[in-house]
Amino acid sequence: MATRKSPLWVPERAEIIFIQYNPQVGKEMPDDHPMLVFSAKAFADKTGIVVGFPMTHAAFNADNPFAITTTGEKNEVGYVLVHQPKSFDWRQRNARPHPMGGGHTKLLESALKRFDSVFNVCNH
Repeated sequence: MATRKSPLWVPERAEIIFIQYNPQVGKEMPDDHPMLVFSAKAFADKTGIVVGFPMTHAAFNADNPFAITTTGEKNEVGYVLVHQPKSFDWRQRNARPHPMGGGHTKLLESALKRFDSVFNVCNH
């Protein structure tokens, strides 16, 4: 796998990446956190923008109806926050591969389904 310093790595759909969320305002998540990418690799490569859902371990999300529960590599519980989609300049925000890597299609499908139930973007 390419590292963030490698010009070969570009975030891809269904990949979990680390990205810098600062500057942060209000209830937004600060600092360096994982993100589940839902934009295409070609889009990220051409525009320098990545779109995805923030991920956190904050336990208060356990009863959040807009959070998808997932389990990490070490069986730690995490949450994909589908009500807070983000778009970032992934190069300027120092995006890099997360140890959980890519291929999280089922998690992404679940997140996008929940996202659509909140924002109703697929049923005009």
